[in-house]
Amino acid sequence: MSTSPSPTTESFRVSDAAAKRLREILDGQAPGPTGEPALRVSVLAGGCNGFQYKFALEPDATPDDIVIAAGTARVLVDPASMDLLAGAELDFNDSLMGAHFTVRNPNAASSCGCGTSFSVE
Repeated sequence: MSTSPSPTTESFRVSDAAAKRLREILDGQAPGPTGEPALRVSVLAGGCNGFQYKFALEPDATPDDIVIAAGTARVLVDPASMDLLAGAELDFNDSLMGAHFTVRNPNAASSCGCGTSFSVE
């Protein structure tokens, strides 16, 4: 598990709003047997544009996960997803359309209206 800064981990950022909301979510969770969970951000094939973001609370990091500090919380990203997230930022939006985590990704050539799927060139 990599926790030291590298060009890859520094290029994927977590906004203050996302770190704050993640902390609120984790404060409402009962700690698991291995401690506090982390938010896993992954990129999967599928969605209406080719790739889609997935967000899930995970109890443990895998050995090859990249761990990103998000205030007092952690965000986990697998190396394959990090390739598609380089230069991106995890944010949290709370608007009339709903409250949700979102990724501002400069690698996305296009995205769907809901912002959860994207394509690259």
